[in-house]
Amino acid sequence: MNKTFFILAMLVAGILAGELIGDAAPILNDAASVIGTVWLNALRMTVVPLVVALLIVGIVQTAAAARAGKIAFTGVVMMITLLWTSSAIAAFMIPTLTSAFPIPREAAQALISGLTTMAPIEQAEPFTEIIKKIVPTNPIGSAANTDVLPLIVFTLAFAFAVVKLPEDKRRSIHSLFDAVADAMVMIVGWVLALAPIGVFALAYGLGVTAGSAAFGALAHYVIVLVATGSVIWLLSFVIAFAGAGKNPFVFFRAAIPAQAVAISTQSSLASLPAMLQGLNQLGVRTRNSEIILPIAVALFRATGPAMNFGVALYIAHLMGIELTAGQIALGLAAGAITTMGAVSLPGSISFISSIAPICIAMGVPVEPLGLLIAIETFPDIMRTLGNVTMDMAVTATVDKHVGEDDPAHEGEQA
Repeated sequence: MNKTFFILAMLVAGILAGELIGDAAPILNDAASVIGTVWLNALRMTVVPLVVALLIVGIVQTAAAARAGKIAFTGVVMMITLLWTSSAIAAFMIPTLTSAFPIPREAAQALISGLTTMAPIEQAEPFTEIIKKIVPTNPIGSAANTDVLPLIVFTLAFAFAVVKLPEDKRRSIHSLFDAVADAMVMIVGWVLALAPIGVFALAYGLGVTAGSAAFGALAHYVIVLVATGSVIWLLSFVIAFAGAGKNPFVFFRAAIPAQAVAISTQSSLASLPAMLQGLNQLGVRTRNSEIILPIAVALFRATGPAMNFGVALYIAHLMGIELTAGQIALGLAAGAITTMGAVSLPGSISFISSIAPICIAMGVPVEPLGLLIAIETFPDIMRTLGNVTMDMAVTATVDKHVGEDDPAHEGEQA
């Protein structure tokens, strides 16, 4: 948390320094541009290998969890359904919020003018052409060209083929890509260790061209994204009531300790003991919560699709990009699918790897992510809060509808 707020402070300091110095020091402007671009490229270089590795690991782990018994299978199916629902919510919420509460024009123009490293925006291909290319003729070429959508299709096919292999071969491939993912996450950690420098450099350039007016655009972004995540958080109470028959006030009271841990740590894993305790208060069978919750913490991030896809939609709104229905559909699918392979780490670490593939699939620039990562602290609190509460709602629902019927517990019941 201290480092996160330090990065945020460097964002503020960079904007103010750029506004103060302006064009008086062209050498500083050039240095900031070089440093910011190199740092952003260092983040981007991990996207393709990390997405491929995590997606394969996520699919294999999901299939293994589903084979663990009826209660695990039911939980996994419900989680996948909610991931797609979450992504669909973003497709509705972001355009609605940005239409009802549009970003101040001066703030938007200020932020756009400050993104000097961004490549020119190309007109999106027709949806029919995108569909024609959805199956890659050369997956390696797709990876080299950062054609994320065909790469995801190939990776999904490969992952489902791995699931069908004998256990020893499946375990070997899973271990390989798990190690690749760990190595990529380590590289991301090294790059993020330099985040204060990279963010300051990007923010300095923003301050030179946009000044403090950029703060208004960043604040608007945080409000819209947090509001979108809040819908998922509220949806968890609906699911707990409709699916598990839990009174919303009783459910909220039982979830308070886990939510407190989530807010303070921004970690679902750290909230696991408090979630188990809260579910016990709700009368959920311990043996069932001990099956579903670890699966949820490892594989299920309910707010991920809504907020990751939401970031891509917001960037499109900010840049004045008119998205077609096909682009939105591609983003919705990418948001739901890539979340299954998301890193179980604070959002500042998984931010680029989770959102860049969605942006690339939709034809939306990824350069703004280098600045938005500096204010991820505030949306990430809502991400974790929504994830933890939804984990508890799903566990309570599965316990109510499967419970004693799970064959995996027949011997235990006897």
